[in-house]
Amino acid sequence: MAANETIRKETVLVEFDNGIAWVTMNRPEKRNAMSPTLNREMLEVVDLLEQDDRCGVLVLTGAGESFAAGMDLKEYFRELDGKGRGATIATRRTAYDWQWHRLMFFEKPTIAMVNGWCFGGAFSPMVACDLAIAADEAQFGVSEVNWGIIPAGNVTKAVATTMGWRDSLYYIMTGLPFGGQKAAQMGLVNESVPRDQLKQRVRELADILLAKNPSVLKACKDTYKRVYNMDFGTAEDYITAKLEQMFQIDGMKGRNEGMRQFLDEKSLKPGLGTYDRKKGG
Repeated sequence: MAANETIRKETVLVEFDNGIAWVTMNRPEKRNAMSPTLNREMLEVVDLLEQDDRCGVLVLTGAGESFAAGMDLKEYFRELDGKGRGATIATRRTAYDWQWHRLMFFEKPTIAMVNGWCFGGAFSPMVACDLAIAADEAQFGVSEVNWGIIPAGNVTKAVATTMGWRDSLYYIMTGLPFGGQKAAQMGLVNESVPRDQLKQRVRELADILLAKNPSVLKACKDTYKRVYNMDFGTAEDYITAKLEQMFQIDGMKGRNEGMRQFLDEKSLKPGLGTYDRKKGG
């Protein structure tokens, strides 16, 4: 496939650019609300990009003025009424697969670029991404209480994991919206920048990640996510085993080259930069 090829589906657009796969939820007329079709196509795209060498970093965003306005209430809920539990379970499984399970442990770094509205169900894929950068102008909301349900799927877990006890309960119970700077202040996103600087800031961050050893980067992010809820003893055992696994996968090339540049060449200051992978590893 051509390096600059665009993948265009009914509701998802993928554009490749120097190591980044820009994945756009593409239903701007619906504020990119996540329909069963979008969920199916996103699952296909995530599976495809995991094996595509043109994708070194996956950036997830939305078309137009929205990231995603949550689940498409009409298509996801109303049109499933009366179709039986089996149809509901299958539709729900597809949504949860890409929004949480697949993104959470995707083989490559992932960044959520939150350009606008991000409500309800959209919190799941945003938090499942490794990093998130928002526009100051973005609007967030966990508004399910306003229309008679709880924040379902993994939305409540996503909020609790990133925002803390008091802030989570405040926004879950009131359903009030908040902006990008507040999202950054609470830890829901890493940082918030003016919308006209958003794509450039994400590009800068992606370039930092692209310079890292991909095997080591994958091991680093997986280890953190796996040990998050472990006790110290279990975490120590897991981290030790993960380190040995990483050395087996990488052949210790990255570790040895980094040590060589630090100790022998003295060209590397690990706290201030990454080792030069072009020299090996």
